[in-house]
Amino acid sequence: MTRTVILDTDPGIDDAMALLYLARHPDIALHSVTTVFGNGPVDMTARNAAFLVDRFALGVPVYRGAEAPLAGDRHVPALKVHGEDGLGDTGLAADFVPMLSAKPAWQHLVDTILANPGQITIVAIAPLTNLALALRHRPDIAGLVDEVIVMGGAFGRAGRHGNIRPNAEANFFYDPLAADMVLAADWRVSVVGLDVTTDCIVTSRQAQALARSSEAGAFLFAVSRGYEQIYRDFDGIDGFCSHDVAAAVLLTDPQLFETEEQALRVDTSAGLEGHARILDQSERALGRRRRQRIGVRVDGRAVVETWFNVIGADHAVQAANAGSRHGTPKERR
Repeated sequence: MTRTVILDTDPGIDDAMALLYLARHPDIALHSVTTVFGNGPVDMTARNAAFLVDRFALGVPVYRGAEAPLAGDRHVPALKVHGEDGLGDTGLAADFVPMLSAKPAWQHLVDTILANPGQITIVAIAPLTNLALALRHRPDIAGLVDEVIVMGGAFGRAGRHGNIRPNAEANFFYDPLAADMVLAADWRVSVVGLDVTTDCIVTSRQAQALARSSEAGAFLFAVSRGYEQIYRDFDGIDGFCSHDVAAAVLLTDPQLFETEEQALRVDTSAGLEGHARILDQSERALGRRRRQRIGVRVDGRAVVETWFNVIGADHAVQAANAGSRHGTPKERR
């Protein structure tokens, strides 16, 4: 069954990987792309998204979204994991002039959901500000969405709690109020956090094989060189984690994940911003939150292979897969 998807994103290297995967997957109809601050300012992430749509002739509109969190200022990390330009400091999109809709991302989300009740799946791989703004303006859209898939958070499985702070993953940390609103809303949310995404490792050998497999593979290899180096320097692994790819693959191949239904909260208090946690029984009774689905285990190797097969892998990738070994990295975003 074909799923109609709006991708909410902040490109970003693994965002680009997830975007091209969804756009090329035979069971996905990519409807549109909404952008938000996160891996850089929103003008940059919107430009990068529009550049990717144009470069690979995806034929979908791009909407500029929130430039700051619901409360407070935009956090700017010292370490630019995705490069200053969001595409690995390649400069590929530096001179690109994006053609963006004048409609803000939250309004596009509302209008599209209302016009297509029960038909839209949102894959959100960035701070959740656009989704929260849509809920603020029209809370009733929650009952009209097919599913929301989120890359965010970390719930302590295998000792994984955070990557931008000891107890906070980047997407939730950048706008914890929005993240908590989205998890509390009365719609079906599936969350893949660092508990599983850090097991989805593209090894250096696999990335080199991908570069030979297709135009998209060559592009993704080129923009991920600095990204891979950061994982090597900070985590000691020969490769990089494909966090956002995991969220996209959860939509297309859920059998690769083990999940649980839990009531969730994202802390917004000072010092704990972005800390995602599972509510205990007394908290659930008090807050009356619906249970959402979280990933607790994953076949990370199969996730990467699934992504490769869609991006355009050939026999060289399969040969690289046969010789790969996945390590267990520390967290990095």
